[in-house]
Amino acid sequence: MLTFKTLASGSSGNATVVSHGDTHILLDAGISARRLTAGLRLMGLDPSRLSAIFITHEHRDHIAGLEVLTKRWRVPVYASPLTCAQLNYRMVRMEDLLRPQTPGTGVDVGSLHVRSFATLHDAAESVGYTVSCDDGRVALCTDLGYATPEVREAVKGVNLLLCESNHDEDMLLAGRYPFHLKKRILGDHGHLSNEAGARLAALAVEAGARTVILGHLSAENNTVQHARAATELQLLALGADPVRDVDLCVAPRGEAGPTFCLNRGVSMRESDQACAICI
Repeated sequence: MLTFKTLASGSSGNATVVSHGDTHILLDAGISARRLTAGLRLMGLDPSRLSAIFITHEHRDHIAGLEVLTKRWRVPVYASPLTCAQLNYRMVRMEDLLRPQTPGTGVDVGSLHVRSFATLHDAAESVGYTVSCDDGRVALCTDLGYATPEVREAVKGVNLLLCESNHDEDMLLAGRYPFHLKKRILGDHGHLSNEAGARLAALAVEAGARTVILGHLSAENNTVQHARAATELQLLALGADPVRDVDLCVAPRGEAGPTFCLNRGVSMRESDQACAICI
């Protein structure tokens, strides 16, 4: 059984745990090591059992807890070559843990196959990830200026998608952010709006995804209701019922979300009786 759980997903911190059998990987470590450790242990998972950490890019909301976590538990850290260079520059005792992974390539970690794909963001060399095994395939797709052909291809065929739904454009434009920050967020190397994220989610659903998690919501320029409504509208336009056909969830910004369990491609939340054995 493949399990997927966000520990945090938002402008102030991002971390996700994917597990299959005895293989456990962390996608980003953007909250404090204390919070990461507490979140893992609440799942029944000691940090010493982590098989690897995969980093999407070097912004603080994706690496805040990485240095302290890896000082105590010497877990291999995979990232793109330029992101590895950034991590090595910023953090001590990191060089021997870094495993550069060229965007577009895959690596086997235990029973999981993790493949990266290039994304457009204002970072050195940002990526997203797909994680797959016999029980299914999931994708983490956040911090995107827009959905490039590589991104669109990556989400096709996944069972579960964590998709960026960062901001409501009207809220952002009317909000108190300075002009240069608004321009950065709305630009090709910024973040996906609710509508853009909804279109990417609809593409994944059209290709077979049955679980969509909306993530990386802005605390200032979005609400759960705005993000969800935009995606529901796109799904309805596609002919998919957001309740009957798709399990649509909004990841909490500052706390753990539900555990999603995939068994031979069928996804259920931890509250379902069939998922009682989930982490």
